[in-house]
Amino acid sequence: MSGFSAKLNSATHLAQLRRVAEPVCAAHGVQLVDARFIQERGLCLRVLIERPGADAKTGAGVSLEDCQHVSRDLSTALDVEEQVAPQGAYHLEVGSPGLDRPLFSLSDFARFAGESVKLETHVPVAGRRRFSGKLLGVDGEAVKLEQDGQHVLVPHAEIAKAHLVYRF
Repeated sequence: MSGFSAKLNSATHLAQLRRVAEPVCAAHGVQLVDARFIQERGLCLRVLIERPGADAKTGAGVSLEDCQHVSRDLSTALDVEEQVAPQGAYHLEVGSPGLDRPLFSLSDFARFAGESVKLETHVPVAGRRRFSGKLLGVDGEAVKLEQDGQHVLVPHAEIAKAHLVYRF
């Protein structure tokens, strides 16, 4: 990731972005899952939304119209909140998190307890950086999972990325 997009994805900037995006999503009856800048054919603001209470096994329950409405209104809100959107060209992409939904917050990990997950950590935890197994929930500030018959606690702050694993 370039230094520019890394700055746009700092914790402070992402909090500002969420502050703008969450009310727009709520106005359309959806929840913000994530919003971050990525480098993909130029700079892209990728926004993931889902219906409250959506079942990960059946999809996030958002329609194309939901995405279009959130995109239109979020684009306007970002034009008003000039310090949140970067100067210059970027494109806005609004979509569903999909069946392999990414997990971010401790509440995500608690909500999807019982599901299969894959996660990677910033530093080794219990001698490894990649985990795959059944999500057991949360314990304080750590994520509990079962991998190869062993229970593992992974500090939430050390998780670089995590997502559900969809099984057919």
